[in-house]
Amino acid sequence: MVGMAQWAVVIPEARLASERLFHHETLELSDGGDVPGPVEGDQVLIVAEEPAPRVVALGRITAAAGRADDDPDNADVAPGGPVVVTYTRRFFDEPTDAAELTLAGPLTSVDAPTFAALSARVTPAVDNRTWLVSLDLPIEAPNPAEAVRLFWTYVMELGPRELPTYVSPSDDELAMQAFVLGEEANQDPEEED
Repeated sequence: MVGMAQWAVVIPEARLASERLFHHETLELSDGGDVPGPVEGDQVLIVAEEPAPRVVALGRITAAAGRADDDPDNADVAPGGPVVVTYTRRFFDEPTDAAELTLAGPLTSVDAPTFAALSARVTPAVDNRTWLVSLDLPIEAPNPAEAVRLFWTYVMELGPRELPTYVSPSDDELAMQAFVLGEEANQDPEEED
């Protein structure tokens, strides 16, 4: 693509936490204000700043027009206009160090050699595999339909910040692990963390 530019987009810590918990196809953030902004097709490094710069995902700028804004986490969009990034690769749990990246706000132009060097550090993609994911809650209710309604109410109210979710490879159910807030959590009351 002729004239394609590369950018580093800083993801706020609160949004980073949300991105680690929920699968979103796009990331919408405020633009750089007075910085001449990216255009559709530009490549993006999505960067978390704290405690040190690290790349957590790769993406491409996509047009905001016609996008259904059904994501409540997009509340941090500034009036100057959003930058909408479609993920091409996520690695929130294995970020790549980007100490040599000098950030100049929420949106920074990145030269092609730096972009290529940082992109090359990304852990190679692995093929998807099938996982069994479960959430079991004991629910007291007068009938099955009410039990289901109460279940979804608890899930919505407590969510991934409080409810442990159990995951295992589909071919190795004995390898089940509990996760809370997107991280492995010990659920054995007889063992200390």
